Amino acid sequence: MSAESAEGKLLSYAPGSPTVLRILLGTQLRRLRTEKGISREDAGYSIRASHAKISRLELGQVSFKQRDVADLLTLYGVTDAAERQQLLDLAKQANAPGWWHKYGDVLPAWFEVYIGLEGAASSIRTYENQFVPGLLQTPDYARAVIELAHEKAARNELDRRVALRTTRQNRLEAGLTLWAVIDEAVVRRTLGGPATMRAQIAHLLDVTAERNVTVQVMPFDRGGHAAAGGPFSILRFPERELPDVVYMEQLTSALYLDKPADSDHYMEVMDRLSVQAETPKETRRFLERLLS
Repeated sequence: MSAESAEGKLLSYAPGSPTVLRILLGTQLRRLRTEKGISREDAGYSIRASHAKISRLELGQVSFKQRDVADLLTLYGVTDAAERQQLLDLAKQANAPGWWHKYGDVLPAWFEVYIGLEGAASSIRTYENQFVPGLLQTPDYARAVIELAHEKAARNELDRRVALRTTRQNRLEAGLTLWAVIDEAVVRRTLGGPATMRAQIAHLLDVTAERNVTVQVMPFDRGGHAAAGGPFSILRFPERELPDVVYMEQLTSALYLDKPADSDHYMEVMDRLSVQAETPKETRRFLERLLS
């Protein structure tokens, strides 16, 4: 697929989501570099940057400077004027701010990348061992979770953080497929008080009635399981040019993995979790009993 046709499809799928355009451009730049046998170090030297900067560019994690893209295209032997212009135009559009830009005061840069990926994904599979996934949280539950990490934040800041989280949930209404495996501790741990937890469990029952949302509970009695290392998400995109991305959040940063060997391994773990956990129907019955 050419850069022009891929760009058109991606823009029609996820308007206002520049992250996917950065990933597409980064993927193409990586392909051009590897085809020429050029190292990241040499590519970085050509644009007065480090090999780590080239890695972030190729992963779509940072914005692109037109001059840098032009210099890399020259280094990679892309001399056709039309082809160069397509990629330079793509870089310009990839730098446009997303809808989340207005929340920049409460949005760390490392999580901004994830929101862009989430906005472009066609499906997300996730494992959580402590909290209900953000896309499935009620406003009151979300506030209780956010307060744990921002206990000194002013009310207005908390309101904006909750609004950011609930706005992200529009992706489910737009057809995003979400498949979540959650540890039993997630629904046993009381956050925000009993009323908040009852409303959250009721919300899980409501959303899992939709065809695009699947939730499975991993019961305590299953003992150890494949994801003992902690929570993670796997994001898949509608275009074949875009690799699956594994996302793992930490307290003040996040890890993004897009190599097939990594994403394949995490997908195997997720498949095993889905087999070990309660089925979706059994999960609904479990939640109904818990609610009653």
